[in-house]
Amino acid sequence: MSERTAELKALTALNARVAAAVGSGLFQLLGSALGEGAARAAFARVQVLPALLRPAGERIARAELAQALNMALFLDVTERVPMAAAYVADLQREGQQLVFDHGALRTVAWPCGALPPGEAAITRVLRPLGFAMAATYPLPRLKMTGRAWRHVDFPEDIAQFFVSELHPERFSGSFQGAVTRVLASSRDPLAPADLALLEQLARDGDLPTAAAVALLPRLVGCFARQHGLFEADDYQALLAESAEMAWIATEGNAFNHATDRVADIEAVVAAQRALDRPVKDSIETSATGRVRQTAFKAARVMREFLDRGQRVMLEVPGSFHEFIQRAPLDESGALDLAFDAGNATGIFKMTAGAAKDADTAGEAAAC
Repeated sequence: MSERTAELKALTALNARVAAAVGSGLFQLLGSALGEGAARAAFARVQVLPALLRPAGERIARAELAQALNMALFLDVTERVPMAAAYVADLQREGQQLVFDHGALRTVAWPCGALPPGEAAITRVLRPLGFAMAATYPLPRLKMTGRAWRHVDFPEDIAQFFVSELHPERFSGSFQGAVTRVLASSRDPLAPADLALLEQLARDGDLPTAAAVALLPRLVGCFARQHGLFEADDYQALLAESAEMAWIATEGNAFNHATDRVADIEAVVAAQRALDRPVKDSIETSATGRVRQTAFKAARVMREFLDRGQRVMLEVPGSFHEFIQRAPLDESGALDLAFDAGNATGIFKMTAGAAKDADTAGEAAAC
């Protein structure tokens, strides 16, 4: 069989799997809320547990809504991160879908205008969807705290959320002032009607399909930057003390990275390096030895700032795509779904290094 014939056969099989999902409530939810093209793209890229592919009906279960949100957010990462898009395209040519393990995002435990401070802006969404906090991970070197949120119905099959909070009170007074100025204009993407639907979902465990369709784009909107333009000088003040806060200033609550769960991380790294793709130099390994992680280097993006009343564009670090390999906890075969503070600190450096580079590159990008 020629390489081209094998590729066509793999694509045909992948398209058949997507077509088989079209009649499900999950597909209808994604298609109605985001468009059929986005739904097909999501199903082509992300593996979905068959139990989540119930026939379309009058109601959407919380697990289906959680999976739809995760798939929409994964699509967003592939649109913002060229290496993620290239990697996913390779998988699709081979007829493969990836296992979405987790998405990571950053928050700030500080007054944020109309937005609830810290992780509350996100956990008010996660809880009604069926997520529960699984563990807390102190990140003292970053002056942050990370928390893992795991779905109670399908913990291995619905991607987790790793939600981190930065603690400005641990930084200088001038840093805190810059944080206050940057976040003061934050808006709340959820209206009272959206919050009421989340309360209904938390109570009943499902929603009428029409309500779920209306709510999904509003939930996706929570994972974005909610504050407006700010001074470039404030960005530099944040960058001087915390690359993580500087990243939040430009990217907000967007996914910092999305993660593919792979069977052999060494093989994946070797394959990506053979394609001259910018993979992290090392693989982070947890204290237990069961969780191993690495990533592509962060994308570079152009963002708008204010410079004493003038608008300027600076190049800054964006998001990235990560890989994780999880070993079983024991002979039962249940995966170790935990995270590791050391791994997380190492992975966070993917945007820290790019931020330092942007400190000097940004001036040349100004206009």
